[in-house]
Amino acid sequence: MHAHSRSDGNTQVSHGHSHGAVDGEILASSRGIRATKISLAVLLVTAIFQLVIVGFTGSVALLADTIHNFGDAATALPLWAAFTLSRKLPTKRFNYGYGRAEDLAGLLIVLSILATGIFAAYESINRLGNPPEIDYLWVVAVAAVIGFAGNEAVALYRMKVGREIDSAALIADGHHARVDGLTSLAVLFGALGVWLGYPLADPIVGLVISVAILRIVVETAKSVFSRLLDGVEPEVPDEVRDVALFTEGAREVSEVRIRWLGHKMLAEVNIAVDPNLSVGAGHDIAEDVHHQLLHNLKYLSNATVHVDPVGLAGEEFHRHGIGNTEHQMEHEIESEAEHGHESDGVDDHGNSHNK
Repeated sequence: MHAHSRSDGNTQVSHGHSHGAVDGEILASSRGIRATKISLAVLLVTAIFQLVIVGFTGSVALLADTIHNFGDAATALPLWAAFTLSRKLPTKRFNYGYGRAEDLAGLLIVLSILATGIFAAYESINRLGNPPEIDYLWVVAVAAVIGFAGNEAVALYRMKVGREIDSAALIADGHHARVDGLTSLAVLFGALGVWLGYPLADPIVGLVISVAILRIVVETAKSVFSRLLDGVEPEVPDEVRDVALFTEGAREVSEVRIRWLGHKMLAEVNIAVDPNLSVGAGHDIAEDVHHQLLHNLKYLSNATVHVDPVGLAGEEFHRHGIGNTEHQMEHEIESEAEHGHESDGVDDHGNSHNK
């Protein structure tokens, strides 16, 4: 895919390519879909097993944990849809594509984790005044261990794949699975407490785990909201600038902008070249900068390179400098008006006479 725009007035070349990047993006989305499918299957099997145990033990705590597991499995569906949607080609309305759907799914997951934490805290506080009676303690304990193991396996898998494809939403869903694993631990410790003659152990452990869940919410929300607001690690723009600046022919790098679009990182770079070069030569330098960026910085999915002459580079110049035709015309009109008022050839009606 290529995108070019040229303006002979200021020798600007806007250059954007995605050679092997498209295949990489499709592969990353496919891995994300595969991760959601596998984790969905594991969580459903775990939740169904726990539901059967709830049927003949009557454990309210295990029932709550089972509901959490079904809820975690359900959050895989919008994430699956988001990964699928991100593979669609851009349209005239959504000309950046649908990668942002992944970040929106991440926001939904954060809200789900928050709801789990609030629910766990409510149940724990409620059980402080009314400790539940639990039958078949060993069965409940086994079910809780299986619930924890299933959730933790899914959490590790989701976060591993999420880090490999740079998906904040998939990492957040991994944290969600870990949160449900912690609620399973609460059930386990509660059952052990009842068995040892300390029924209040169940709600106390539940409260401790609720606090841990809320901490996970804060950390996960930071990551997801950072993506939504196009936040990147501070060192990334410096790395992009260094690679562009060391490309032969690039005399200056006036501006660098980086943004996330789902699990794709995009860069926009303004470079300045020798003003005596032809537009074609400037374009060749832009293509070389683009190649160097994608070759040296593997985390970039695509880059757009803008070219200006040395001394006339940067967005600020194009907004307010000589390259801005509207600004230039206003400046000329103001100068002519001032010159006209200073001349002696202005009559009482404001008409100017040239001598």
